[in-house]
Amino acid sequence: MVATARENASNLYMVGIRDGRPEEAVAACTGSRYRQHSTGVRDGKEGFVEFFKPFIERNPKRDIQIVRSLQDGDKVFVQAFQSLNDGEAKWVTMDFFDSDGAGKIIEHWDVIAGYSDTNPSGRSSVDGPTEIVDLDQTAANRAIVNDFLQTVLIGRDVEKMSDFINPDQYQQHNADVGDGLESFKTLYAAEDCPLSYQENFLTVAEGNFVATLNRAQWNGQDLCQADLFRVEDGKIVEHWDNSEPCPPAAELVNSGKF
Repeated sequence: MVATARENASNLYMVGIRDGRPEEAVAACTGSRYRQHSTGVRDGKEGFVEFFKPFIERNPKRDIQIVRSLQDGDKVFVQAFQSLNDGEAKWVTMDFFDSDGAGKIIEHWDVIAGYSDTNPSGRSSVDGPTEIVDLDQTAANRAIVNDFLQTVLIGRDVEKMSDFINPDQYQQHNADVGDGLESFKTLYAAEDCPLSYQENFLTVAEGNFVATLNRAQWNGQDLCQADLFRVEDGKIVEHWDNSEPCPPAAELVNSGKF
């Protein structure tokens, strides 16, 4: 049976990294080209192997779980949790993939952040619902989130937040921000707010989940920002995110985060 793009994206993690077989995974799961945007990883199949062979040697104990995955046409989103060496390091990755007509992965973007056990509302970086429902609402939910990004996050029209977010049921997984619309509105409406969004680069939606990859800044530092939203009855009700500084051009080994 031919693997789907979602399965190939997941197997790069589960076979290539968790099981320690990077050559096998990249050969089976990627297409005739494999363009890479992950910090420190060169383009091509050889870049994947070159990066992950020493990673596997440094981290002999690798607990890797795919928490959520979405497929939207040729595009795939994966949210993964990694616990290395009995919890010595814990990471959350949000990955975006493009695939060819055969479901093989041809391009990869990612945002990596440390895992948080609990935020001000007691939520972790990855807990919460995982079931994909409302498949017939995929296009509508994608449009809601894209409009929210353009109007509120990029356009900073914070008074319209409640047009997109359910104020009575907004669950937040950011390590520093609690539940509820007011917590986020207070942060983003502040004149000295260090966070700003510049561009929605990529959106992947399936049913009630919508993932976005964005250009952003924190105190002037360029960021690659990934956000995952859960939408219910036409409003955003839950949010997970990762952010990662964009490396300086002089340090790039590929074409950069975007």
